[in-house]
Amino acid sequence: MDTHELRISNVDVFDSVDGRITGPMDVTIREGVIAAVAPAGSTEFSGSKIDGTAKTLIPGLIDAHWHAMFATIPAAVAQLSELGYVYARAITGARETLLRGFTTVRDLGGPVFGIKQAIDEGVIVGPRIYPSGGFISQTGGHGDFRLPHEVPRGICGHLSYTEIIGAAVIADGEAEVLRGAREMLRRGASQLKLMAGGGITSTYDPVDVAQFTEAEIRAAVAAAENWGTYVTVHAYTPRAIRTAVAAGSGASSTATSSMRTPPRCSPKTTSGGACSPS
Repeated sequence: MDTHELRISNVDVFDSVDGRITGPMDVTIREGVIAAVAPAGSTEFSGSKIDGTAKTLIPGLIDAHWHAMFATIPAAVAQLSELGYVYARAITGARETLLRGFTTVRDLGGPVFGIKQAIDEGVIVGPRIYPSGGFISQTGGHGDFRLPHEVPRGICGHLSYTEIIGAAVIADGEAEVLRGAREMLRRGASQLKLMAGGGITSTYDPVDVAQFTEAEIRAAVAAAENWGTYVTVHAYTPRAIRTAVAAGSGASSTATSSMRTPPRCSPKTTSGGACSPS
């Protein structure tokens, strides 16, 4: 067990509960956990020290909408690059994210399980990751990154490249969505990510379209609830948002992860137990 102790001395500390800064203080960290916070110079310490004079210590930040595999490289470039290069960029991005102060991230789509494992094992440096696994998308949806020649997509046909590497799950109908959801949960997803509407980075779908039926989304919600977790969705338009919320209404299982929530959707979104954190 790592018994290393570290003290950040003579530092101002931001209290996020009370919303105030106190200091100067000495903050002792033991085995990666804050063990003590005391007035500067009030206790003896013989371990490693960092001088925090004229600096402010804040709690670790949380990014509720992050993509380890796509934060540092455009999706189109990632699709056409060697997978090793994509992972190399992701490793660099994970370290940079941590150094920017984000100690926890919720990864809302992408083949991130290996990155998470490497961080958890101390092989690479990065934030704590809550992974969703591959985007669950309908055919032609926001998570369908197939090249034009990768057709047809049959239930028992060959997987596309993005499906093989775990970046996406293409599913049509309740049964396929249910299976895709269970597959991501099997691989270790802490929550699920469905593409419920169009976007700006995908090839085939206009940004204003709605995707998946309420029944299809409800299939994923059922799988998530059975696993003790929830579903997030990518949704821009009122129709897409309303469909997603209705599919999880009363269960607090559907959260919209759109760039904005139209005002006429907000009351229903709130009353349905959903939120739009990103």
